[in-house]
Amino acid sequence: MADNATMPSGFGGLMRYNEEYNSKLKFGPGVVVGMIIVTIVLVVGLRMFYG
Repeated sequence: MADNATMPSGFGGLMRYNEEYNSKLKFGPGVVVGMIIVTIVLVVGLRMFYG
């Protein structure tokens, strides 16, 4: 049988820089979705009036 070799454990190509990064801007998922919807409506509205 083959001998067991100890290999360093990897992260699967993922790097962890700082998981505890505290941003000054914190938005919940609902706010982000709302901002996206507002942006889409604004762009469509401007294209209808000025396009």
